[in-house]
Amino acid sequence: MVARHDQTTDPELLAALLQARRGTAFFARKLNELSDAELDGGSLLPGWTRRHITAHIGYNARAIARLVEWAATGVETPMYASTAVRDHEIDFGATLSPIALRHLFDHSAVHLNVEWRDLPAEAWHHKVKTAQGRIVPAEETVWMRSREVWMHAVDLANGASFADIPAPVLERLLTDITGAWKTRGTDKDLVVKVTDHDLTFGDTASATPTVVSGPLAAVVEWAAGRGTSGGVTATGPGTADVDGKVPAAPKWI
Repeated sequence: MVARHDQTTDPELLAALLQARRGTAFFARKLNELSDAELDGGSLLPGWTRRHITAHIGYNARAIARLVEWAATGVETPMYASTAVRDHEIDFGATLSPIALRHLFDHSAVHLNVEWRDLPAEAWHHKVKTAQGRIVPAEETVWMRSREVWMHAVDLANGASFADIPAPVLERLLTDITGAWKTRGTDKDLVVKVTDHDLTFGDTASATPTVVSGPLAAVVEWAAGRGTSGGVTATGPGTADVDGKVPAAPKWI
């Protein structure tokens, strides 16, 4: 049987698909390292167990697959009927038996991958709507998934760290996070500097900024609200209220 391949030939899109698939494989590895009993343990996200993380990733793949189907058929198929439906789905998924929860992750990941693979090249430019109401081309679904699997592999609290995430993914994550701050106006007098990639984000016009700096992986960990495992420092007026420690990052999502 002849192997089936992605219909797109766009090199940037193919590279993004590879990054998302590698992230899915990384999440799968960290999940499979956990025993069934360990699924009940806490994650890095307050209020969520590892079960919640796994259910979220499984249902997220199904939701993104609906957007890809929308792009392919032209028939509107939203990610979720509502935020309440999404939240209920995750809570329900967290109650599944271990084998059912693992199957949810496996089967939904395969389904999404097939939808991507079979999407005609021209359909990648068709517009769909995200759960947040953004109108985006279907190719954005690749980044939407890549972000979820890489980040939440760390959230499983099973030894993965932000240092395991590829630099291109980290750079785009930081761009997204600081962009959200800027949109909300919560980055006032805050400058973020990445010391090992010569990147600067934030309120660079401020005369009295609080400057948070460090290597890329550590800065993204801080910016994403996952703490500071090391290497991040802060200087400026904003550090006075926290006894010289690195201040908490503005809310991202």
